[in-house]
Amino acid sequence: MSLSRRSLLAAAGITLAGSLGALHAADPRAAARARAGYGPLLPDPDGLLDLPAGFTYRVLSRAGDPLRSGEGTVPANCDGMAAFAAGSDGGVRLVRNHENRPTATVRVPAVDGLTYDPAALGGCTLLGLDPAGRVTTERVALAGTAVNCAGGRTPWNTWLSCEETEDRAGTSGYARDHGYVFEVDPADPHRSGAVPLTALGRFAHEAVAVDPYRGTVYETEDAFVEPFGLFFRFLPARPLGGPGSLRAGGQLQALRVPGVPDLSVVTEPGAEFPAEWVPVPDPSAAGTPIRLQDFGPGGITHAQKLEGCYWGGNGGVHFVSSYARSAEGAAADHHGQVWFHDPARRTVRLDVVFGPAADVRLPGDSPDNICLAPDGGLMVCEDGGGAQYVFGVTPGGEVYPVARNADDIGRPGAPEFGEFAGVTFSPDGRTMYVNAYAPGTTFAVTGPWH
Repeated sequence: MSLSRRSLLAAAGITLAGSLGALHAADPRAAARARAGYGPLLPDPDGLLDLPAGFTYRVLSRAGDPLRSGEGTVPANCDGMAAFAAGSDGGVRLVRNHENRPTATVRVPAVDGLTYDPAALGGCTLLGLDPAGRVTTERVALAGTAVNCAGGRTPWNTWLSCEETEDRAGTSGYARDHGYVFEVDPADPHRSGAVPLTALGRFAHEAVAVDPYRGTVYETEDAFVEPFGLFFRFLPARPLGGPGSLRAGGQLQALRVPGVPDLSVVTEPGAEFPAEWVPVPDPSAAGTPIRLQDFGPGGITHAQKLEGCYWGGNGGVHFVSSYARSAEGAAADHHGQVWFHDPARRTVRLDVVFGPAADVRLPGDSPDNICLAPDGGLMVCEDGGGAQYVFGVTPGGEVYPVARNADDIGRPGAPEFGEFAGVTFSPDGRTMYVNAYAPGTTFAVTGPWH
């Protein structure tokens, strides 16, 4: 299917072609009968978050406020996040990344037993919510890491936090190498500590997703400068082994699509290709970044801005290329792609194409973090120019607005809105949690979710 910007302007101002084929209903008429979305977004009188009628939000945490633990101040740059059940009474634990670079003004406080490199300013914080959704605890869960961007949850209910950097010890004042994935136990962060999962590779990690049946770990590399990033899979030595099992090592491989050196050249939604997996010569990138290593005569497949990654509940994994720009070295231009890898069929398929964003004041470009929506489709955080939205994408491929950032952090006459990140749902599916990256706000959104 192909949806024009004109036909969707009133709803979301986005062009989307194709459909989430792997999520598509068995009866295509079912998708046609379903009405996408929850109606137009209404202006928030408090100027924070515009939502459809019938939806409300609660601010759970705001950068600059004191942590309830007394460990310091709530850091900004709120990014990837996941929600976990806290007991059987409906309580929730939220693990939240802070994408702090060396220039951050408020660090994730260094806490004994949870700090990897005291010179690094990033990490994770943990919010505990009671059954009524009220914040009862807020504390550090991981510190001394760098540029913690996204990540992903595991089938054994831990969080994998990703460092989006390749900086070595001695760079930016760091005392240790960075570019790793760290496991965080939301029930007891001290149980997981601050141990890098080195076998998962050292590169600019963005997000991960774990196959709950095979234990394979999929990873995206966010590289916006040529040569662009790779899509990886990690085959653990102890698949589905529970907390700490990824420390046992395994094999890291990178995706090769034969004849497709750059995913940006694929423009037709529904286009499907065989997926090959090539061993990574040096996962530690001791001398050469992984994306520059020699993968043999067939080469390897790159893509600009590989970001969101999420297991789809449909036997495969979705991953996002946020954009591609030929002026920056990409083979072709696009405003966002969502791909699907089917491990059983050993294929990759282009499912959704975003853009073009003809007017930067309108949404519809640069998809980033993603998660499953209650209707079986996807929720997508936008990280483009102008207005910033959370979009839903139905199983039939229709897109609709869910939330719009109304918190203007720009100058007079030059509005600016922080990107959304970390979209996730409570275990019961009744609450959507999402971060506004700047000024650093975590929201809980409730309403008549489908």
